[in-house]
Amino acid sequence: MDPIRNPFAPGAGTQPPELAGRERLIEDARITLERTKQGRAAKSQLLLGLRGVGKTVLLNRLARLAQETAFETVVIEAPEDQALAALLVPRLRSLLFKMGSSAKAADLAKRALGVLRAFAKAFKVKVGDVEFTVDAQIGTADSGDLEADLPELLIEVTRATRSSGTALALFLDEVQYLSAADLTALITAVHKLGQQELPFAMFGAGLPQLAALAGNAKSYSERLFAYPEVGALGEEFAIEAIRAPVLREGVDIEQEALVRIATKTKGYPYFLQEWGKHAWNAASGSPIKASDVEVASVQALAELDKGFFRVRLDRLTPREKTYMRAMAHLGPGPHRSGDIAKALRRKVSAVAPLRNGLLKKGMIYSPAHGDTAFTVPMFDEFMRRSMPNWSPKAAGRRGK
Repeated sequence: MDPIRNPFAPGAGTQPPELAGRERLIEDARITLERTKQGRAAKSQLLLGLRGVGKTVLLNRLARLAQETAFETVVIEAPEDQALAALLVPRLRSLLFKMGSSAKAADLAKRALGVLRAFAKAFKVKVGDVEFTVDAQIGTADSGDLEADLPELLIEVTRATRSSGTALALFLDEVQYLSAADLTALITAVHKLGQQELPFAMFGAGLPQLAALAGNAKSYSERLFAYPEVGALGEEFAIEAIRAPVLREGVDIEQEALVRIATKTKGYPYFLQEWGKHAWNAASGSPIKASDVEVASVQALAELDKGFFRVRLDRLTPREKTYMRAMAHLGPGPHRSGDIAKALRRKVSAVAPLRNGLLKKGMIYSPAHGDTAFTVPMFDEFMRRSMPNWSPKAAGRRGK
């Protein structure tokens, strides 16, 4: 069928044509936003889930919901090895300049901008090639201790937003990449703003290990945040995610085709978009048939292998790839660390550095003590396709 009319466009954080099965999560976020705006206590949220489940999509949807609810929003993705201060400064600067044009908020926005300048100097943050200079408000958020300074900065910014009749919401993706010090400071800031009953809410998203990282950073984080789990869709919602966009284009699709897509993708939203895209392109006309899905499956896997899976594999060292291949040999997981070491014909202590490196890169996580699992769904199948000749026996020979 006409690829121009294809409703499916899989991408990083791209909104799907049908956001199925997430209504409860969105409603909970709406309640949090409304309570925050009214000055009532509400838990901030950290969305947890594997790659490809739509956490970024949801975070972007919640940011739009906040904007529609009269919030000022700051939206950030945390890349690896970048300081939180450097991520926050340019976005808060833009927000405060915009607020400075409001008669209601001008004075407090100017004060907050002075505090931001002091904060930026303390942490040597530059915007582009121009370093901030301090021309106001020395003594607030300028100690160089992020755990002390970040709450002071966000308190000043939130007071400015409140004076203009709005509230402030921070949306932070890939939170697990923050350093331990940055995560601690962020949690402390959320806590202190809540204690002062300021209209501030934070929504973050990250891999499943984020809950443990937050708990290690501050023991009270479990009382500060809600941790909604974003997982694969059940068959009903997976089918709806495909059927609804197709029907809106005036095209029909066989029930068997829908069931096959739901089964082959295991309900993971990103994979649903890939299969939907290729099933549409494979069909000669309406309805899309089960046979079209079989053709689409070959094409979708090839596309995933070249992109979604491959970009993650290419980040790994040869030894890390071998560790991941040993995991794949055991199946989808989770697996005991000792079983992975046994498959590699090595001692657990000998492969522990590899495991730690993969944890930091976000390729694996530990769902329970001593367990290891892939953060990317169906990655075990990809590893077996990409390293078909690997075997524990060969790994043992290389390890000697």
